[in-house]
Amino acid sequence: MSARGHAFGIDIGGSGVKGATVDLATGQLTHDRLKVATPQPSTPAAVAAAVAELVATAQWDGPVGLTLPCVVRDGRAETAANVDPAWVGTDAAELFSAALGGRKVTVLNDADAAGLAEDCYGAARDLHGLTVLLTFGTGIGSALLYDGLLVPNSELGHLELGGMDTEDMAAASVKDRDGLTYPEWAQRVSTVLRHIENIFWPKVFVAGGGISRDHELWIPLLTNRTPVIPAVLKNTAGIVGAAMAIDAGIAP
Repeated sequence: MSARGHAFGIDIGGSGVKGATVDLATGQLTHDRLKVATPQPSTPAAVAAAVAELVATAQWDGPVGLTLPCVVRDGRAETAANVDPAWVGTDAAELFSAALGGRKVTVLNDADAAGLAEDCYGAARDLHGLTVLLTFGTGIGSALLYDGLLVPNSELGHLELGGMDTEDMAAASVKDRDGLTYPEWAQRVSTVLRHIENIFWPKVFVAGGGISRDHELWIPLLTNRTPVIPAVLKNTAGIVGAAMAIDAGIAP
């Protein structure tokens, strides 16, 4: 982090590698997002090269926070979702640090990063108790935060319900796949939310992912007991959370 309270975050997804400088006082990007295409195949070496390209374009010379669509423990990727299977077992922190000339990096799960950002600057700001962020997309990503403290790698999309993963029942992609109306899909989401709230008893759910832009069409239809509020930061949340992780020294 610079003396001005800025940090650089990068959000790595299946289709794009996006990054920007973040003002940590406000959670706002200081410039338009920079983006390069995620290499195909998205091997660790190819993605690291794309990250180095993006950081060079930004002319950023400090520490860098990065997200991956993977479970990340001690800087190592343990799973791979929407990226090449070669990521499994890769020391991502070491890889990115080497690609960036040996500078300090922090690597964390993409949904965890979004949860940090929404908890600090977005929908869950100033709320106390347990917040559960769920990102509805190809699957269901999740982040658990208690009074701002992240419990990393929750992977609630893989809780079993009715003999299947919850994300196989209610991800946004399932709505499209099965041709569901919003009321039909909201029923499935409600079932998933009731399952999660019966285990964790959260204070609030924050609903993210692209489908949260249409939140008025489905959040009012939910029938679970815990309040559900739409995410605020949307497509900047991963970048902001990655930048925050540097400042907080988070290393799941």
